[in-house]
Amino acid sequence: MRSLNTGSPMEGTEKSQSGRVTIYSVPGCPHCKQAKARLLELGLLLHEVDLNQHGALRPQVKQLTGRSTVPQIFFNNIHVGGNDDLQAMAPEKLEYLVRLVRQEGVPPDAPPLPEEGAENAEEAENQDGAAVLSEILRNTMLELFSNYLSPDGKCVDYKAMAKSPSFEEYCELAVQLQRVDLQVLTREEKLAFFINIYNALVIHGNLRMGPPKNTWQRYRFFNYVSYLIGGEVFTLQDIENGVLRGNKKGIGQLLKPFSKGDPRLQVALPQAEPLIHFALNCGAKGCPPIKTYTPKEIDSQLHTAAEAFLENEDSCRVDVDKSEVKLSQIFKWYKGDFGDTDEKLLNWISNHMSDSPKKKDLQELLKCGRFKVSYVPYDWATNSKD
Repeated sequence: MRSLNTGSPMEGTEKSQSGRVTIYSVPGCPHCKQAKARLLELGLLLHEVDLNQHGALRPQVKQLTGRSTVPQIFFNNIHVGGNDDLQAMAPEKLEYLVRLVRQEGVPPDAPPLPEEGAENAEEAENQDGAAVLSEILRNTMLELFSNYLSPDGKCVDYKAMAKSPSFEEYCELAVQLQRVDLQVLTREEKLAFFINIYNALVIHGNLRMGPPKNTWQRYRFFNYVSYLIGGEVFTLQDIENGVLRGNKKGIGQLLKPFSKGDPRLQVALPQAEPLIHFALNCGAKGCPPIKTYTPKEIDSQLHTAAEAFLENEDSCRVDVDKSEVKLSQIFKWYKGDFGDTDEKLLNWISNHMSDSPKKKDLQELLKCGRFKVSYVPYDWATNSKD
């Protein structure tokens, strides 16, 4: 079984199939992996479309589904939903859909597949060398991560991954980061570059040190795991709080990451970019349809990532009856990035939600002026096989 991630079919148990099962996904997404495993168990032939590679299809998929997350699954022209929807589907309904695609051909209004040979239109030669390198590193790490992600999407065999020849090739490629000139990067190039590098470095750190399992290990992990970039050392903490948050204190930090005389301060954004919190190592139940960020589309990509994050009930839940909004701990930890009051925070969230019943409920609470905000516990569980 092999996925080409280009709209090409994936083989399940061989049975005749007149119709088409389409799954929109991104590499390294555990929820996509779970959904594919379930569909293949049913002996279905799948057409997988990698929205990270075929970004031009994202608006069409969102228009068809009303969602910004992946996976999104269709049986012919019938939208099933995401992984949770698939797993919770009643057996009789699933049986009906399987029979439908086996017996009926692909209808004219089936969801779109990418055109032959079509890829993102971004041309590497028009990008800064740093942006190109970060995209290559991120995509290489994503492919490696996907290869060692279990079929159920729940765990990663980091030990086997660390022994892979592909990982050694990645490490050799990462050495090139020390030659990057950070001073010439625009705001958009900085955002794309450092988001890609951060997300790749998290996996690299897990491979070298093992996933952190307690508070002390997490503190050490984020303050120790680093890359040499442009002649300077950048830890995960430096990238997130120093560069992307405009040199603001992180969780549990007494001081800002960069002092006044620190040369890395020249690289920091002038102010915090709140949207980076939804692009850095997202672990929500529904992933954004973007895994690698590009300078040309960075702002729209970050807004899409925020929409995807806020669609999840684990990240944002609105209870009209109780006049309560339950949010991810991320909004508590970094509240200053979104607004210094609950009202400002909720208005920020409302402005960054896609149109949905949840957004209407939130706007109603804000209009009434009666609401309370609470935060759900953060899940620190690791995805290591051991």
